[in-house]
Amino acid sequence: MTMTCTATQLIDDARVRVTRFDFAPGQQTGWHTHGFDYVITAVTDCHMRLELPGGEVNEVTVPAGAAYRRQEGVEHNVINGGDATMSFVEVELK
Repeated sequence: MTMTCTATQLIDDARVRVTRFDFAPGQQTGWHTHGFDYVITAVTDCHMRLELPGGEVNEVTVPAGAAYRRQEGVEHNVINGGDATMSFVEVELK
């Protein structure tokens, strides 16, 4: 059985949507395509396993406090590949 992470919406207005994602080890977002440009800021060290279209898998570690941005259209499934809880905040730019 697939375990889905907890997504807590913090802001959703005309300009941005801000969501906090909390993952126990092994939990995932499920496959999704981003409809907006977005910025991710790691709250904890995030040991992400990213499943990509075509079967590719990338292992990425984003240290607590670090941020990165991606453009609309990214498709993936994000999994906590570590052995501790991971959390990040996603800001979608509408």
